[in-house]
Amino acid sequence: MNLTVQEINNKIYTIRGLKVMLDSDLAILYEITTGNFNKAVSRNLDRFPTDFMFELTHEEFNLIFQNGISSHGGRRKLPRVFTEQGVAMLSSVLKSKVAIAINIQIMRTFVEIRKYALTHDDLAKKIEELESRVEKGEKVDRQILDVLSQLISDKKEKSSGKIGFAR
Repeated sequence: MNLTVQEINNKIYTIRGLKVMLDSDLAILYEITTGNFNKAVSRNLDRFPTDFMFELTHEEFNLIFQNGISSHGGRRKLPRVFTEQGVAMLSSVLKSKVAIAINIQIMRTFVEIRKYALTHDDLAKKIEELESRVEKGEKVDRQILDVLSQLISDKKEKSSGKIGFAR
């Protein structure tokens, strides 16, 4: 299975301020059942401290599924979510060729997300500096500044559209 960065990115959520992936989404990517996925993790819990993996609360679970993020059926247990480090640790637990290939793709996606976030933050800082200089009297094409500010505010609105979680 060869996935694009965007396909994997669509399965990454922000929960408790962390970028995470759901156990059920990871199981699908690794081409195993969620039950078998969680059994493998349970046999190796010492490899997954709380900053690598944690279980969602009822409230978090309800927010994810009420917003239509996932179409999975009912569950008996609350989902586990895995941070980037948790996904990396999965490679020591799930050793099939599919799991290894998917793990590499997921890790590359996390790297791309970080690169994008850094670039976006740097751009936002530079625009703020430019706005500050304009306020102090420097002459700059106001139209360019307005367009750049609009791009930044559009991005902020898109990233905070859902209550509690963002992709």
